[in-house]
Amino acid sequence: MGRLTDILRNGQAERLRAAWGTTEAAGELAPLPPGEYIAHIVAGQLENSKTNATPGYKLTFRVCEGQFTGRQFWHDVWLTEAALSMAKRDLAKLGVTSLEQLEQPLPRGIRCACKLVRRTGDDGAEYNRLRSFVVVGIDEPEADAFAPTNEPDAGPRLGDAAELDAATMARHGQGEVAGVPF
Repeated sequence: MGRLTDILRNGQAERLRAAWGTTEAAGELAPLPPGEYIAHIVAGQLENSKTNATPGYKLTFRVCEGQFTGRQFWHDVWLTEAALSMAKRDLAKLGVTSLEQLEQPLPRGIRCACKLVRRTGDDGAEYNRLRSFVVVGIDEPEADAFAPTNEPDAGPRLGDAAELDAATMARHGQGEVAGVPF
């Protein structure tokens, strides 16, 4: 068994002890309350469902305004013949018009107005379900201080993230999200 002093250095142990005594334990995370949220799409990835290996594309949303800023929720877009019309509806909102585009990263900063509802699973557990979403804009991503530059030995520049985002959008293929071509 290890000791705290083995992993904490430079006064961290004292700061941790002080914080321990004044910090309340976090409550369990529950599903978000039903309602409307403004959220960014922060990820989209191909995957198979855990229960029966149904192919799908999972969208990760992160609330970007209001009391629940930073909380995440997910939306599964099923890639089956039975669900294809709904998949095409949802993916078209993101500018995805071909299956090949699902293999590319989504443009960063997609802002959506989302309507969440709560559902109860067969096991009694409650979860969020995205009822609908509308793309309301594209936000300029925050500059990444560690993004590479084209200049040798130069530090990060404020414009690097915007240039990187434009390059990502160009690689993504032809399409448009909220009036912005990519």
